[in-house]
Amino acid sequence: MATEGLITKKATVAFSHLGCEKNRVDTEHMLGLLAEAGYGVSADEADANVVVVNTCSFIQDARTESVRTLVELAEQGKQIVIAGCLAQHFQEELLEALPEARAIVGTGDYQHIVEVLERVEAGERVNRVSAVPTYVADEHLPRYRTSSEAVAFLKVAEGCDYRCAFCIIPKLRGDQRSRTIESIVAEAEQLAAQGVKELILISQITTNYGLDLYGKPQLAELLRALGAVDIPWIRVHYAYPTGLTPEVLAAYREVANVLPYLDLPLQHSHPDLLRAMNRPWQKGVNTELINRIRMQLPDAVMRTTFIVGFPGETEAHFEHLLQFVQEQRFDHVGVFCFSSEDGTAAASLPDQVPNAVAEERRGRLMEIQQQISAECNAAWVGRIVDVLIEQENPSNGELIGRCLRFAPDVDGEVRVQRSANGAGASPGSMVPVLITAASEYDLTGEVVGIDAMVNAERRI
Repeated sequence: MATEGLITKKATVAFSHLGCEKNRVDTEHMLGLLAEAGYGVSADEADANVVVVNTCSFIQDARTESVRTLVELAEQGKQIVIAGCLAQHFQEELLEALPEARAIVGTGDYQHIVEVLERVEAGERVNRVSAVPTYVADEHLPRYRTSSEAVAFLKVAEGCDYRCAFCIIPKLRGDQRSRTIESIVAEAEQLAAQGVKELILISQITTNYGLDLYGKPQLAELLRALGAVDIPWIRVHYAYPTGLTPEVLAAYREVANVLPYLDLPLQHSHPDLLRAMNRPWQKGVNTELINRIRMQLPDAVMRTTFIVGFPGETEAHFEHLLQFVQEQRFDHVGVFCFSSEDGTAAASLPDQVPNAVAEERRGRLMEIQQQISAECNAAWVGRIVDVLIEQENPSNGELIGRCLRFAPDVDGEVRVQRSANGAGASPGSMVPVLITAASEYDLTGEVVGIDAMVNAERRI
């Protein structure tokens, strides 16, 4: 058998990670498995015999980035293993289009990465893609974290049971599969032992956590169990408002390390558009419901995302969304133009909105939201808040971190000026900071001592 160009035994492997934080966790598990099996792992693709590209295929822009990365690596002469959503989406087409691709690994098959490389070493081209992803990792699967030492993402469930008209996620990741509370707490304890200070719970619909496993959502029970873990901050991503029951909101209020940060992926406000998006459970999401959430969790920081230019969206529908945003005054808003995806119901809907119109609407919505965000941030000036320091600017000594108001990668930052009280502050530490200024995205402050904290409490 010809062996020219094949990977040598115990190759050095590099990873190119694309896409969401769920993909990041999968990448970290693959790294952990390969390191445990004795493979060399390098952060530099130039040092590697093979590069595993964990791809994204959520929207066209993500696919373009994934394909560009694959082609660039192929042109560099690298041997490639294609993992993740693009592999799940296109399978055999990728192997045909990229001769340099030695293997493809689906979203429910990354736990087999060592076996895949061993088969590649033996001369095979490997297709390790399950038709329907069913796997969900637990605390026993090795993991080599690549993000900040102080921050870790923890998947509480995989997949999604909803069938939104614009979304391809169920096709790429299967139906919802929840982990047990015991498994999640066990992994959280492992991460706490590694010095993690912020744990971010992720899944496609975290307020539905446990429905498939226990017969009813168990997010409140999970949060209370995690309250015993020695991690200062626990943040929940993707909390659908209809799942924020009184029991869940009580857990937010009563569990000391659960942050009052609500990420609500609403997508739109108009009933006609929500119906077209196949989001019937959202019909009750209105001003009354959101006000009720705010009453029960008065310190809540709210983030949401919207899609503009969905098929059939008229100017009247969009004006409804503008008014909704102005009334609700969300702290953070992300706005995306509709992306028509093959294999989704929305791709064949009539009345497709021209991209130029969608882009113009996105700009108008973001202009309104920027003013709201600036005003919401300004309300934090004068407060003393805990800030998790993440990096230091070597040119001026300025520290950069986040308070509970900001989630990593999607929200703003707190820029912390050096002071006598901040001499011990460094990346990975959590320090009290007096907020002194605000912009539409970021906050600025300085580390304070115990005297300032006491005085602030007296004023309260």
